[in-house]
Formats: sequence, C-alpha cells, structure tokens
Amino acid sequence: MPAEIRQFIIASDNFGVLLHDPSTGATASIDACQEEPILNALNEAGWTLTHILVTHHHDDHIAGIPGLKARTGARVIGPAKDQDRIPGMDRGLSEGDAVIVGSLGATVIETPGHTRNHINYHFPEERLLFSGDTLFSLGCGRLFEGSPADMFKSLGKLAALPDETRVYCGHEYTLSNARFALTVDPDNAALRARAAEVEQLRAAGAFTLPTTIGREKATNPFLRAADPAVAAAVGMAGRSPLEVFTELRERKNRA
Repeated sequence: MPAEIRQFIIASDNFGVLLHDPSTGATASIDACQEEPILNALNEAGWTLTHILVTHHHDDHIAGIPGLKARTGARVIGPAKDQDRIPGMDRGLSEGDAVIVGSLGATVIETPGHTRNHINYHFPEERLLFSGDTLFSLGCGRLFEGSPADMFKSLGKLAALPDETRVYCGHEYTLSNARFALTVDPDNAALRARAAEVEQLRAAGAFTLPTTIGREKATNPFLRAADPAVAAAVGMAGRSPLEVFTELRERKNRA
C-alpha cells in the first residue's frame, strides 16, 4: 500500500507534514514546529504518532518535540551531530544511514548550508524527499551556519535524485521565491509558467507543494547556476557555477 501524506500549515508559513504507512499504522511527523496542530492533524486522520524525523535544530522545527514525545512516546530521530541541540533525541543519523517508518525505508542525506548539520530524508521506493530548509520550491534556505560552497554541494546532491521525486519542504515560501526567480531568470518559459501557477494557487489559498526534483531543475535558479542564461542575467557570464550561486544567494538575502 502506498504511503499517505497529510500537509498543513503551522503558524504563518511552516509546513506540518505527516507520513503514514497504512500497512503497519506507523506515522512520522517531519519536524515538529508546534505540538497542538500536529496532534489535531493526527486526530483528524485517526493516526498514531510513532516517529519524529528531524531535519535541523531551529526552534520552528523542534519546539513541539517535548510535548509530542511525552504524549505519544514517539521515537525522535535526527542529525547525530546536533544531538545536543535537539530535545529528546533517541537516535542520531549521518550520511547514508537507513531509517524505517513501518515498512517505509529512507536514506539520510547530509545537506549542510542552512545549518551546519542539516539532514534530508529520501524515501526512494515512495519517490519522496523531505528537504527541510535546504531546498524550497523555487528557492533554497538562507545560510545561517554554512557557506555558499556547503549549500551548493548539498543542492547538487538533491538535484541528482530522480526527476520524479516529490519534494516536501519546511515552509510555504514559493510565491516570494517565484517573484525573485523571475528577476534572475526572466527568459525561462518553464519558470514563467510555474510562477503564474503559484500566483493562482496562493490566491485560492492552496498549497504550492509538493514540487518535484525535475520541476525544480527546470525552474529553480539555485539549481540552475551552471546555466549561461542565469549567469548572464546576474552579470556573471563566464564565472563558475559556485560564484553564480553565491551571487544569487546574496541577491535573495537582499530581496
């Protein structure tokens, strides 16, 4: 039986995401921004929380962990190198480690950049990626602890996943990302079409996720730093993809 996913907004723009294995009843929360919204979503679905898969230590991704663990006994799994910054961790994970939620299997991808110890969860059989604050639709995470080189390498790992991989990320930032992307990749027809779609979705109060790796490779400027058109648009013709990426990130910081 295929995995089931419930996605919902917590606070202003954090995504809550539940991953459910109908064959075993196991359910994982991807991060845990706040306790009550996640419990409400579990109750509406009739699911029992068994795992919390943590991507990174920022408070808007972990604040709900203590309460959820106390009320459900869920197993908390996250980046091993951040064990001291994530409450209630039961297991620390590193690059290539396996994670099992019921009958669903994931592989850990280390993606430093937004934070130095950020991780992602790739479920290859389900064609799913939970990217936290590394890869956003039409964007990428701000560099709080890592360098541009760190994030550029991390995004390269994700871009190498199969194009059909569905991507769930930590925030509903797609509309603002689309508006910025059009300033640095204005002649990209796929981007223009995606931006128009995003405007319509948000006007209707609908989510812009999931996206896919293939769609992001075609439209996300942070995955297109090697494209000469993007380099030229930001005055970086002939410069290395890392230099172009760094300029893109600096421009987005100022946007």
